[in-house]
Amino acid sequence: MTSALDPSIAARLKRTADGLVCAVAQRRGTGEVLMVAWMDDEALHRTLTTRRATYYSRSRQQLWVKGETSGHTQHVHEVRLDCDGDTVLLLVDQVGAACHTGDASCFDSTVLLSPDPR
Repeated sequence: MTSALDPSIAARLKRTADGLVCAVAQRRGTGEVLMVAWMDDEALHRTLTTRRATYYSRSRQQLWVKGETSGHTQHVHEVRLDCDGDTVLLLVDQVGAACHTGDASCFDSTVLLSPDPR
């Protein structure tokens, strides 16, 4: 399928060798980082036009809409492109768990460095 991504947006993206850009999903209002995934041009186009977070699965090599099977959806309120063009930030309303493990965030289970007690 040919992407209908706006050419002015497509021109600003810096993709990986396999044509993907990193996508960070952040909870609207609190700023909590929920997950990191990947998008190709079509996933970004669909996200921008439907406001439903759509990603590209590297393992399955196909698009997936967050929550399509689990019901744990992400309604996208805003999408931002970082200064280098290699990451997009999605500000979302998350329904249910964001992580495939059932955790609220993909960053809930393993803390490598705790806040400095000072």
